[in-house]
Amino acid sequence: MKLRLTFAVAALLAVLATRPAAETSIAKPEDVGLSSERLARITEMMKRHIAAGEISGGVTLVARHGRIAQFEATGVTDIDTKKPMTKDAVFRIASMTKPVTGVAIMMMMEEGKLKITDPVSKYIPSFKDLKVAVAEPKRPGVNAAAADEPAPVKYYRVPAEREITIRDLLTHVSGLASGSMSNDSIRVPEISRKPTDTLADYIPRLGKSALEFQPGSRWSYSPQAGFDTLGRIVEITSGMPFDQFLKQRLFDPLGMKDVAFYPTAELEARLVTPYQLDPKDKLRKNANPGSMQSKVYFMGSGGLITTAEEYAKFAQMLVNGGELNGKRLLSPRTVSYMASVHASDKLEGRTPGEGFGLSVRVVRDAVASGSRVSDGSFGWSGAYGTHFWVDQKEDLIAVMMIQTPVREMRPEFENAVMQAIIK
Repeated sequence: MKLRLTFAVAALLAVLATRPAAETSIAKPEDVGLSSERLARITEMMKRHIAAGEISGGVTLVARHGRIAQFEATGVTDIDTKKPMTKDAVFRIASMTKPVTGVAIMMMMEEGKLKITDPVSKYIPSFKDLKVAVAEPKRPGVNAAAADEPAPVKYYRVPAEREITIRDLLTHVSGLASGSMSNDSIRVPEISRKPTDTLADYIPRLGKSALEFQPGSRWSYSPQAGFDTLGRIVEITSGMPFDQFLKQRLFDPLGMKDVAFYPTAELEARLVTPYQLDPKDKLRKNANPGSMQSKVYFMGSGGLITTAEEYAKFAQMLVNGGELNGKRLLSPRTVSYMASVHASDKLEGRTPGEGFGLSVRVVRDAVASGSRVSDGSFGWSGAYGTHFWVDQKEDLIAVMMIQTPVREMRPEFENAVMQAIIK
């Protein structure tokens, strides 16, 4: 009998040894210094916006000290079908892809394959002699307000005072496709992206575009081109296609299975319908929900789809200083470097109290920014309404996944999380 029991124990231990490392566990909120009663206000906030007809539903997740204290699905994934929202619902995270690209660049920096002060032309030679767009003076007597649509700004080009760097792209101070003139310059046929283009096909053509301003002179968001260029730099320095690099070097080590640039049939079945608010504040379906997904063009700026729980693994790695479940992606010093202010909040275009780090917003002074998060907190948001941040002082992460761009929900979510901290 004892021998049989010994074999059974040995068999059980063998099974346990083959299991992956433990993932973030569930905690009673009070065990990690949070109030259950106060955390319930997060769901109340979500229900208010559902009742107001602003979102169909969403998923929220809060973890502290490495344990999940709040994880709720509210509402429906689709208004027509009324399919209930589930915790494993899949969301288009849009620009929350950017911090993932930022981590990939940090990994290449740690390996000595690039420096963030490197000129982009070191990796993509066509960026060597970029020009800057300068608006032509308006003709006297022309009343733009009287026209049905504002006339496009006419501009001429002057040489850039210096080359744009990897840091410029990471911090949105490059001027690459960052405004009306520079965006206009990438729409010409010889530059514009084709449906069959890869990063290797398209990114070099951006060297023919015009920058919106002199590099480093101000902050202006580059929605796509800047971080797509960073994705191409990861390909060049790693020797791997960008999607494969992310899978092998980030997602697999972090145990992120439900994340992709293009949905499989299984992920497609869990995709939440994206909506927009029309001029009468009524929800209508997004006309082109798959515009960022591609099987060949892997956007460093916004192409990923995933779940709240999967993205929380990425955020937890950051709050842990670059490690999760025994798998280290970055050193703590590199995470600190990434989350430091590299573009000051004093720079034209930035919000007071909020600087910009290497791919993330950094709250330098929460009082000045009107924010409820801790000084030093960092994170980013997505065009469909997704939002996350990392608070290393409180050892906390928070993720909100919705699919309607309701900007006021971001500070409301931050407030609902922070007011739940009781010790």
